[in-house]
Formats: sequence, structure tokens, C-alpha cells
Amino acid sequence: MKISVVIITLNEEANLKRCLDSLHDWVEEIIIVDSGSTDRTKAIASQYRKVKFIVHSWEGYSKTKNYANQLAAYEWILSIDADEVVSEELRKSLIQVKNCPPEALCVYEFNRLTNYCGQWIRYAGWYPDKKVRLFPKNHAHWEGDFVHETLKFELPIQFLKGDLLHYSYTTKAQHQEKTYKYAQLHAEQLHQKQKKANFFTLYFSPLFTFLKMYFFKLGILEGKLGFQLCWISAWGTYQKYKLLGSHSD
Repeated sequence: MKISVVIITLNEEANLKRCLDSLHDWVEEIIIVDSGSTDRTKAIASQYRKVKFIVHSWEGYSKTKNYANQLAAYEWILSIDADEVVSEELRKSLIQVKNCPPEALCVYEFNRLTNYCGQWIRYAGWYPDKKVRLFPKNHAHWEGDFVHETLKFELPIQFLKGDLLHYSYTTKAQHQEKTYKYAQLHAEQLHQKQKKANFFTLYFSPLFTFLKMYFFKLGILEGKLGFQLCWISAWGTYQKYKLLGSHSD
């Protein structure tokens, strides 16, 4: 099995080297589709022999990823983000599959473990964050552009041991900024579906979000950062419905 890694980037100089270091010695090629980075993203990518760096105008998450997939020279695609790293255990699992490919087509799923402000988060619903990221090029595609794109396929799923390490937010402010951006995108998506905000969604949905993550999904076990990430998630839910309400005004 030969693997093409596909990554989309925009100003990822803080993350890209760590990502590429976990990939470059065991995959056949790395396709990076960049949407106009103004930092050192291209300079870092150019240090790796297997990287093909393509500048392409942003079309939304799904369209950009699907465009990148079509540039891959090999049948199997490993799709990851620049702020993700293949752990040593996952690397061994992927190499084993690579050396002993399946007799029948399938897709491969593995857990994602997120680092939040310097702490690995295993509760609050953040782990195991299962992701299908290894798949045959012509049997899967990305859909959805507002917030989180979804990989669509009609193949059986095989689970691999090992974590994909996700280096997410490094500061509280960064988390809040990204959460507000997602709230805007969610609100626009709901508006296009002709959904409306009401008293219940505006005030009780954020409360339920916090209670679910902090108590039911044991975010409380993550200490101070657990409270912080649950509170920001609840705040994001409030902002989503507040912004949706403004669309109706």
C-alpha cells in the first residue's frame, strides 16, 4: 500500500514541522494545499523532500480537501491537519497496514487525543475522539463547509491502535476566538435551514452544554482547565443562538 498524506494549511508555522516530522520517513508523498499563508509555512514545508506544496484559493473545508485529494498520486490517502501528529503507536499501526494491505477495501479509524493549553484532555467528551482519516482515494469524499466537514463513504471501518495527537488551543483567548468563529458559522448554517432561536435555546441550551460536559462527561476531572473548556463551550452555544436570533431581526 502506498500512501499520500493530504494537509490543508493557512499560516501553520507553529505546527507544521511537528506534523511533518511524524510523517516524512514512512509515507510516499505529502500534498500540502495552502490557502495563501503569509508566515513561514511554505519555507518549513520546502525542507521536506516528499512535500508537494500547492497554493490554491480557499473554497471552504470540503471543496479544498477534495481538491487536495485529487492531487494525490496514490490510491490511499491519510488526511490530517497541520496541528496533528501521528503518535509512535499509531505510526506502527499505520505501517503495519501499509505493509499488509487489506484484501477488501475499507477505511481506517483511530482515536484523537487533544492537548489543550498544555494539558492532554481525556474527559469532557473530548476523548476518544474517533476519526476516519485513512481511506481509498476514489471511495470517499468530504461534505459540508460551514463548520466541520464530514468524510462520506460506504465501506467497512477498521480500528487502529494509537492516538492522533491534536495540539489545539494554547491559550484561553485563542479558544474563545475560535469558538466565536464557529458560533458564527453554526448560526449561518441554522439560518439557511430556516431555524429560529428562542428563549429555551438561548438560555437553556448553553446550560445543558455545560452540565453535560462538566458533570456527565466528567470534565470536572480535568481540574481548572476542564472548567474553562466546558464554560467556553457553553458560551459558544449561547453565542450561536444569539447570532441566529440576530439573523431573524
